Amino acid sequence: MKQIHVVGAVIVREGSILCAQRGAGQSMASLWEFPGGKIEPGETPQDALKREIAEEMRCEILVGEQVEYTAHAYEFGVVHLTTFYCELLSGTPLLTEHAAIRWLPPEELLSLKWAPADVPAVHKIMGDFS
Repeated sequence: MKQIHVVGAVIVREGSILCAQRGAGQSMASLWEFPGGKIEPGETPQDALKREIAEEMRCEILVGEQVEYTAHAYEFGVVHLTTFYCELLSGTPLLTEHAAIRWLPPEELLSLKWAPADVPAVHKIMGDFS
């Protein structure tokens, strides 16, 4: 099975978490995720996350501690997702690939329908903030 290594940014601002809804043309369209993307050869996960957020959301982030690591088998391959707590250094998140973004307090995260690989991180965040 194809192995896909990706990173996700858990961007925290004033106690709320940035949630991003996958766009219509993507696999798992309309499900929610932490923004990010694939790690390129030779990149650290942190460098990949900075690059992806700059490309997708036109923002600069500071990458902090790891939230969660999850491996989830989909029909197209196994996604290895590592999420990190991040903070915005500059810019306001823009919609270039996502259908919508929302800032939610941790206790409301489960009100969204998440991509399966992101669910363990959601539970970890809720525990960290409770």
